Amino acid sequence: MGDAFYYWTTILTTLAQIFKMTSIRATLLVLGICISSFVFAQRGVRIVYIDMDFILENVKEYQTANQLLAQNVEEWKKDIELKKMQLKNLEDELNAEKILLTDELVEDRKAELDIFREEIISQQQLYFGPEGAYVQQKNKLLVPIQDKVLGIVQKIAVERKYDFVFDRSSDLVMLYSAKNYDISDLVLKRINVQERIEERKERINNLNNKTEQVKKN
Repeated sequence: MGDAFYYWTTILTTLAQIFKMTSIRATLLVLGICISSFVFAQRGVRIVYIDMDFILENVKEYQTANQLLAQNVEEWKKDIELKKMQLKNLEDELNAEKILLTDELVEDRKAELDIFREEIISQQQLYFGPEGAYVQQKNKLLVPIQDKVLGIVQKIAVERKYDFVFDRSSDLVMLYSAKNYDISDLVLKRINVQERIEERKERINNLNNKTEQVKKN
């Protein structure tokens, strides 16, 4: 009873504010608020949450892609560090030999160092810039898997008529969350089932291809 009183008080307050508006859009907005508030007051809001980090850590496809990306990142970092060491050595050599060189030669060597320094900066952008290799490979390797997980979450939400699904691992602050509202394990089960189906299809396709090759021979 108290909840119903709260919802209808909210509706009446909203109506009083929006009756000052005269547009048809405002009227439709009021009707939408009334209907949705009435439905929630009658049946209650169904809210669950997931832990996306936990889910992805237990998806084999994501683990493999993440490891490949991490290996590439390490190689890129080593490449940059090697070039920085080479630059430092060249700078040290110039400082040591400067007293023996003419001013013109010193300026030439400094110009070469400036060019090399710019090359290092360009290489860093090539690897880790906004449109660099890291972002491109992340979009290619990880984003499709994340989208697949989100698709399964949305399907579960529709099937079970959940009104909201929150991500505990996101920036959203959850001070407390009861375990019985966590559907992460259910999402993982659905993912595993889907992976087994895809693996079975792949085996059947490979078998069919081998059979076709045998027939041709």
